[in-house]
Amino acid sequence: MGFRGWTAEAIEFYEGLEADNSKTYWNANKSVYENLVLGPMTELLAELGPEFGETKLFRPYRDVRFSADKAPYKTAIGATLGWGGYVQLSAEGLAAGSGMWRMAPDQLERYRKAVSAETTGKSLVDLLTALRAAGFQAEGRDSLKTAPKGYPKDHPRIELLRYKGVTSWKQWPPGAWLGKPGAKDRIVGFLRTSQPLNEWLAANVGPSELEHWGRH
Repeated sequence: MGFRGWTAEAIEFYEGLEADNSKTYWNANKSVYENLVLGPMTELLAELGPEFGETKLFRPYRDVRFSADKAPYKTAIGATLGWGGYVQLSAEGLAAGSGMWRMAPDQLERYRKAVSAETTGKSLVDLLTALRAAGFQAEGRDSLKTAPKGYPKDHPRIELLRYKGVTSWKQWPPGAWLGKPGAKDRIVGFLRTSQPLNEWLAANVGPSELEHWGRH
């Protein structure tokens, strides 16, 4: 069975979870999650995988070991797509992301060199400008308060140099469209439009060479 969209009950499930993030609520509504939330997401990922690469669905349980917030469940279902893509459903609707959220130290070094260089730096500026013109958020993440070490404070792309990640993002509020197969088209359009950003990151940053980066 192919992807048919998410019904209003899927959004209502997450509205309820935000109001009552407890094992009691989860157990009482587990069948809704499995059939009306997880099921459509699994179908969507199966259809996106051939074009956008291997998919990975995140577990619904939060890791609360080192968090002051002990709420046991995530209030969104999310999955990664290939290299740099992301899809999410929550009470706020459907969302998609692309790029690098948080770079490792060796990636940051390569990223800053590319941003500082005239050709590759201007190319990134043009890519982000085009993504904004398409109606997406296109910005850096986790900005330093000042210029990174070794770079002048008056560099023409100082804002980009201060970032520790670069992403594009689009959020679509819930509506009748979400319950139809065509909801997939919004994700596909976003990912295709964001592909040049991923290509820039792949060519100029690449994967981290630090074996244990991101493992806790």
